[in-house]
Amino acid sequence: MTSACVYPLALKFAKTHGIVDNPNARKLQRVPIPVFGGVVVYSGILLGGLVLILLMPNTMLTWGLLAMTVMMMIGTWDDIRGLSVTIRFLIEFLLVTGFIFTTGIYIDDMHGLWGIHELAPWIGIPLSVVTGVGIINAVNLIDGVDGYSSGYGMMACTCFAISFWSSWSPVMVCMTLVIIGALLPFFMHNVFGVKSKMFIGDGGSLMLGMMMVVMSFYSMSSIGSLDGMEMNNICIPAFVLAVCCIPVFDTLRVMTMRILRGKSPFSPDKTHLHHLFVDMGFSHLGAALFILFVNVMVVLAWLLTWLLGWSIDAQFYMVFVLGVLVTFGFYKFMKVQQNGGPADKEGYPQGTVLWHAMCKVGNWTHREKKRSWAIMRQLMDGPVLGGK
Repeated sequence: MTSACVYPLALKFAKTHGIVDNPNARKLQRVPIPVFGGVVVYSGILLGGLVLILLMPNTMLTWGLLAMTVMMMIGTWDDIRGLSVTIRFLIEFLLVTGFIFTTGIYIDDMHGLWGIHELAPWIGIPLSVVTGVGIINAVNLIDGVDGYSSGYGMMACTCFAISFWSSWSPVMVCMTLVIIGALLPFFMHNVFGVKSKMFIGDGGSLMLGMMMVVMSFYSMSSIGSLDGMEMNNICIPAFVLAVCCIPVFDTLRVMTMRILRGKSPFSPDKTHLHHLFVDMGFSHLGAALFILFVNVMVVLAWLLTWLLGWSIDAQFYMVFVLGVLVTFGFYKFMKVQQNGGPADKEGYPQGTVLWHAMCKVGNWTHREKKRSWAIMRQLMDGPVLGGK
């Protein structure tokens, strides 16, 4: 409710002060779009989190909200004025390290993976810092099509909420629900709005990445309530990796390919998984939902291996292999399909049958002219919800 009320105010402020994301050759939008959505989502998470802290005091949640606040401010500054990659990485490093030392919550237990349980601090803390910074940037880099980053946030929080509920951690369950509630109004405007459309920006995606770090660390920590789940042969590292699957593996793929081409791993390009779906003719929402569906399938595949009684190690290996296949493997395979098939008169390949079949699926995802879409657009752009 808070983010829904703040949305029209943030939209007006962004338009008045020219806080917009301008189109260029690398970006997918054709017109300037306000990029202040992170402030909207932040307001909802902050208010809900503060109420939660008053009702159920929690040190980890307090420091998590503080880290989220700093990350939102840094990201918003980056959206408006720009910030060097080095400075941003340094701040992320300090934030994750500060969170670890103030809360004592980090990856200090492998929960039986490879027969390893408790980790010494000199191993667990560096591992956690690298993992935390990696997750923050992986979530930040998926912000490329409408509904993707916010949709991923809601999907991931749903998965974490189920695990926290099953292990009875009411504070964390409530926090995940708060994040979902803050993301939903933004998601609806971002996907269906035209006059009311805003991007979440680095302010929102970095903030969301920080919250994913908090949930991942809590899940992997010996202090967290998931600790006892290994007694039921549940591989907690496999579960966390499955939830973070697409952002993490797609980021690793993109950075690896940039390095192999002799470029900086942080140089922007159009080689992310969502760019591939756009090339196949998918709408922004179609691309986002398809990728999120794949991520959910990886989580369900992990769950199936547990139900079938696979060992903890086997569960992890399965998730890792699936992560590689649905990112590295799928991207390479579809690029081969795109560059195959019969050549035209100029000698350029026209794509294989499979490529054209996927393009037909992509064309089907464009529902903008349907009446149901028009109704949603009117609701999002109406004067009550912030449109002009």
